[in-house]
Amino acid sequence: MMESLLGFGVLLTLIFLRVPIAFAMAAVGVVGYAALSDFNFTAALSISARRLLDTAQDYGLSVIPLFILMGNLVSRSGLSGELFQASHALIGHRKGGMAMAAITACGGFSAICGSSLATAATMSRVAIPPMRKYGYADSLATAAIAAGGTLGILIPPSVALIIYGVLTEQSIRDLFAAGFVPGLLGILLYLGAVRYVVWRNPEAGPPGDAMSRAEKWRAFKGVGGILGLFALVMGGIYLGIFTPTEAAGIGAAGALGIALKRRSLGLAELKEVLTETARTSAMLFFVVIGALIFSNFVNRAGLPEHLVELITGFSVSPMTVLLMIIAIYLVLGAVFESMSMMLLTVPVFFPVIHSLGLDPIWFGIIVVVATEISLITPPVGMNVFVLSGMLKDVNSSTVFRGVTPFWCADILRLGLLILLPALTLWLPELLYR
Repeated sequence: MMESLLGFGVLLTLIFLRVPIAFAMAAVGVVGYAALSDFNFTAALSISARRLLDTAQDYGLSVIPLFILMGNLVSRSGLSGELFQASHALIGHRKGGMAMAAITACGGFSAICGSSLATAATMSRVAIPPMRKYGYADSLATAAIAAGGTLGILIPPSVALIIYGVLTEQSIRDLFAAGFVPGLLGILLYLGAVRYVVWRNPEAGPPGDAMSRAEKWRAFKGVGGILGLFALVMGGIYLGIFTPTEAAGIGAAGALGIALKRRSLGLAELKEVLTETARTSAMLFFVVIGALIFSNFVNRAGLPEHLVELITGFSVSPMTVLLMIIAIYLVLGAVFESMSMMLLTVPVFFPVIHSLGLDPIWFGIIVVVATEISLITPPVGMNVFVLSGMLKDVNSSTVFRGVTPFWCADILRLGLLILLPALTLWLPELLYR
């Protein structure tokens, strides 16, 4: 136990010193494992090298770059603006309707993109100008996009769910099915948060102009192709027609076809998309490999077993343990980026959850929702800083003030998912069990 705690202390120190988390976890993992083996660095490096090779050669992990490529191609095709227009056509004429349209568009875009930061950055360019045109308060306009961007971490295809599946050896197909209803619930609760804000202050979100029937038809027609692609990819996974990896390949090919049809992708743009995909994928693989090397050390030190023994000794209920773990996530979310937090904690907490007999798929969704909250909470709030970085005239304090109703909605959703596991497990049980 002491060796594990010392390793975590060293790791946190390296992270706060701005050492890249992938290298920090790998270094602590190698040195820690060697220290537990009488400083046998040969054995530690050999095991770490094997972990690196096994991860790099894992066929199942090819789903990550393929879904990232799919998202980048969709972003390049100009879908974000058309999604916002389609959502605007439905609800933009209501009070707070433009903010609700931005959240709905974020949900749709994140379902294809799979990245919260990319969703927030892309939708800010599309939705902020029209909201400012109609006199929306900056706090509501930016908060709606910052909160809507967090949906990208949960709504399938989700990179976070893929990483959780890799770390815990759970079915990515089951995780994707389990994330659908909680993701939809998140959209609905965010819409409710917007309604609450404009109820308190109608001037924060005045109604936009209503569209004619012809304008609505044009808006809906523009998103038909990409919605069909999403239905094909996710429908194929849910119905068991093809695996998540095959679905990712089909999605990437379909997104390429849509981008070429729209003539939004030349050779220069294609090179840029491929380069960005390779860069993002490499970054994620380095972090995953570092986390797996660190987990070698944690498991060798016996930290999960010690935690199980400690919890068993106190004779507390499984639900109490789960609430304690969630509290730790909410506290860590104030200082850690979401993906880093998941990679650090899942190898430690998952064996505890497994020993208590709690459903691992349900726990995975709980973890992702808890880490999702960290994207909009101070002082880190990555989505908030993405928006304040793109909008030079908006302070991060303005965005943080505006997101308060949205993270309250997230806490409500987290409570509902804990109290009603059927919200998470209903769809995977219907489809696969």
